[in-house]
Amino acid sequence: MDASQATTTEREERDLSHLPTPDANQEFELKLLVPAEHFEQVREAPVIVRHRGGAGVVRRLEATYYDTADRTLFLNGLSLRVRRDGRRYTQTLKRAPIHGQPFLRAEWESPVTALAPDLSLLPVGEIGAPLDTLDAGQLRAIFVTKVRRRLMRLDLPSAVVEAAFDDGVIEADKRSERLAEVELELKAGDASALPDLALELLEIAPLRISTLSKSDRGYSLAFDTATKATKAQPAGIAAGNTVDDVIASLLGACQHHLLANQPVAERGGDPEGVHQMRVALRRLRTACALLGREIGSPALMGFAAEAKWLAQLLGGAREWDVLVTDTLRQPLQAIGPGVDFDSLRAAAEPHRLAAYEVLRTTLADARYNRFNLSLRRYIECRGWRNEMASGSLAVLVDPARAMADRLLARLHRQALKRGARFRRMPPEARHRLRITLKKLRYAVEFFRGLYGDGKTKPFVASLAELQDALGHANDAAMTQPLLAVLAADSVKPSLHCAIGAVVGWQARDGAEVDKTLRKHWSHLKALPVFWSE
Repeated sequence: MDASQATTTEREERDLSHLPTPDANQEFELKLLVPAEHFEQVREAPVIVRHRGGAGVVRRLEATYYDTADRTLFLNGLSLRVRRDGRRYTQTLKRAPIHGQPFLRAEWESPVTALAPDLSLLPVGEIGAPLDTLDAGQLRAIFVTKVRRRLMRLDLPSAVVEAAFDDGVIEADKRSERLAEVELELKAGDASALPDLALELLEIAPLRISTLSKSDRGYSLAFDTATKATKAQPAGIAAGNTVDDVIASLLGACQHHLLANQPVAERGGDPEGVHQMRVALRRLRTACALLGREIGSPALMGFAAEAKWLAQLLGGAREWDVLVTDTLRQPLQAIGPGVDFDSLRAAAEPHRLAAYEVLRTTLADARYNRFNLSLRRYIECRGWRNEMASGSLAVLVDPARAMADRLLARLHRQALKRGARFRRMPPEARHRLRITLKKLRYAVEFFRGLYGDGKTKPFVASLAELQDALGHANDAAMTQPLLAVLAADSVKPSLHCAIGAVVGWQARDGAEVDKTLRKHWSHLKALPVFWSE
């Protein structure tokens, strides 16, 4: 570093002194994928030009990522790289994003003397397994990234952001993949500045949020593996939390669940990806409805409406997935090769693929990306505080347990009321009851940290059994229109025979399930509540 660079760095450090900075060993970064033809347009966007100090610094970076032959680091949510920048080498270990904070991750950086990693420089006691038992001799180079990076410091009104415009390639053996992305990293100030900035850039070009790091993409390239679908994780609500904490935790957990499954759904090879995205959206809608009623937030109602819109557009892919997997599984096992279920599956496949094209178009659309960026901004700046009258802000410091007791009791009463005439309940009423039970189950899962697994697990298990039983009728209702489409597509006798077999099996299955419904309902009603009525 020459004298002029040192002076610039010292000046920048002084400029940051009045702003809050991210915790040590934490990186808050928002990644946006940029179509190659829009790269220059984004770099010269008015919001960038207005806040940058100059044209920026261009660097050519080469990073080698290391792991064991059996991917010990990767399987433990870690990535290790050594990056060469001219004559300088920097070792970086990163951990997977912190739950509820999809853009926040722990990282440990240290200078090294060569392109080989030096584990002795890492705080093993702080990081823990598997680093505490790992020998550097077990490590080998897995893949390489080569990037031309234009780095700019942006002095925004509420934050200092480092914008890195990366254009390059990932290489693993003889395979390669293009990189074109913008990384916005918070250096100091208000974290809501990142989604704010991204929202302005979204008006310039069709950008897409990405939660896949360079290491995620590199491992996929090197091992021909893909990100796996993930179920919802605990929201992390504890006894000491306030209502204000609960709102941030629930919204953050739901968004993390949604974004974590986005790459799986886009790829389309695992039906669980789109299923978990839809579960995340249902959970988000439930959280918005429950919290919105508590604090009177119009924004929460808006997010719930957007989540409903998105779930409907993802519904086609999910429905065709269910048909070709779950719906056909039992009749195929029971009836055997006498019915040509393969022809039905083959006829459904073009429709399933078309539904996934709709899904990919939706996830690339500005509306979806604006929804996520706006939700993130709302969480980071705790936007609900600005929507509330000053006299009602005191509710935000109420204990989380008081609100949880209130919400669970209300949903439980609503479920009992809707199921009052369970034996003679028409299909529409059963569907409404099923939706209420889902909300109650999600609410119990949201707040289980306040009550403990011992109290909440039996309740969740009973709700799940009843939901599944009630869901059979709903699955059959979803299947009928799809089978009608396939029947209209072909006059092939074997296909129509298979369709008839599915319809018959679902009728038989529904009758069997009906026999157990009253038992499941009686069991749920008999369970003692674990919250304060």
